[in-house]
Amino acid sequence: MTQNNKPTALIMIFGATGDLAKRKLYPSLYRLFTKGKLDRFAVIGVARRALTNEAFQTSVKNSINGHETSNENDRVEEFVSKFYYHSHDVTDPQSYAVLKKMAEELDSHYNLDGNRVFYLAMAPEFFGSIAEHLKKDGLTDVDGFKRLVIEKPFGHDLESARVLNRQIRKAFKEDEIYRIDHYLGKEMVQNIEVIRFANSIFEPLWNNRFISNIQITSSEVLGVEERGRYYETSGALRDMVQNHMLQMVALLAMEPPIRLTTDEIRSEKVRVFRALRTVIGKDVNDYFVRGQYGEGDMNGETVPAYRDQDMVDQESNTETFVAGKLMIDNFRWAGVPFYIRTGKRMAVKSTKIVVEFKDTPMDLYNRQEGSVSPNLLVIHIQPEEGITLHLNAKKGQHSGSTPVKLSYANKGMDGLNTPEAYEKLLYDCLRGDATNFTHWDEVALSWSFVDNISEVWENEKEASFPNYHSGSMGPDASEQLLERDGFFWWPVNNLDVDKC
Repeated sequence: MTQNNKPTALIMIFGATGDLAKRKLYPSLYRLFTKGKLDRFAVIGVARRALTNEAFQTSVKNSINGHETSNENDRVEEFVSKFYYHSHDVTDPQSYAVLKKMAEELDSHYNLDGNRVFYLAMAPEFFGSIAEHLKKDGLTDVDGFKRLVIEKPFGHDLESARVLNRQIRKAFKEDEIYRIDHYLGKEMVQNIEVIRFANSIFEPLWNNRFISNIQITSSEVLGVEERGRYYETSGALRDMVQNHMLQMVALLAMEPPIRLTTDEIRSEKVRVFRALRTVIGKDVNDYFVRGQYGEGDMNGETVPAYRDQDMVDQESNTETFVAGKLMIDNFRWAGVPFYIRTGKRMAVKSTKIVVEFKDTPMDLYNRQEGSVSPNLLVIHIQPEEGITLHLNAKKGQHSGSTPVKLSYANKGMDGLNTPEAYEKLLYDCLRGDATNFTHWDEVALSWSFVDNISEVWENEKEASFPNYHSGSMGPDASEQLLERDGFFWWPVNNLDVDKC
């Protein structure tokens, strides 16, 4: 590290010509650079394609120009001058030897203190073998820190995740492994802890005495598009629930940590995963609903069914929608359902958390004019970012109550344009802050929970597929899941943050 404590490192991006690198990594690194958060650094782009340094730098420049406004591009040339390219065969030790020599030369040229970040932005089947080669071929023999960043999916189930973890741990210690869940980099996901633990009006109420249920929705309007081959082996359960959705549940349900350190926060999240009620066998379909989208009309156009997408089986049993009821069997949350739903080709693009508080003991105003609506705390994660508190108040001449909303929008009057999740996570990794990355214990426990559901669904052909129209909010069974408990899904499209 430098004297001013700015990160210094050689960053190697495996999969440097891929979509993730172009859309997320290069623009995020550039924003860190222009904000003065990157000091001495260099980047080696690693991919199979044959490219010159100049062609690679042009590609990086085009990526940045496509994501940044013109007045922010005045340092692009300086930025891309630190980028270098290596055409690489991930199975060839000689190719790693060339990469090692290149890394050592750049480390010396830019005075990078032997710090290295290896970012694997490529197909997950290569994660383990690349990590082993990095160790065996000497690229991890450095004087500074070494960190491995891995994109999801981390395995396909618990057993494959264990195999992958054993491979990676041959080359890197657990505290050197940064498993990215980009939801954990989103501003309002990180704000869950602040909302809970920095506001005395919420923490005393954050339990089964005052909260009736919590709903987490992450809906997409897009279909699987060109990801049909991947999605056929994944589905919404593995693609979204095992990581993003369960991580948000953990943040909402965790106990206050002793200190705001990586280890303490992770420890409390792991306790939540351990308290999740196991759902197995015939109980799976009582607690979880699966769906697959059919044809439908969206924005005046007819969109195809999932089974009609490229690389998808015409009789596919893969779910594109999951809704579930999670019960956390501990003292704080006993009896409070956490409802989750996520799906593709839904009516709106939205990620929201709705905390519904219990009704008052006596609805005095129901006897007057109108009735009291439930108090809601809504955390808006995307596309808007903000918080809305739904209260009851008197309005006008009548003596009854009227629902009112108190809203705060991150992109409203305050002009806060929150950083891209990848920008935040890359900066955390460079600084060695692993708080917003997933620990192996979290990965293992979440796979253990999800595998029980996968086992049932994979062995039961869902005859009703497709069971929801594109442009809807999922199958009817999703609504019935809550109705059985006396609740309903709060509609995410009319809980938006008020435009300021």
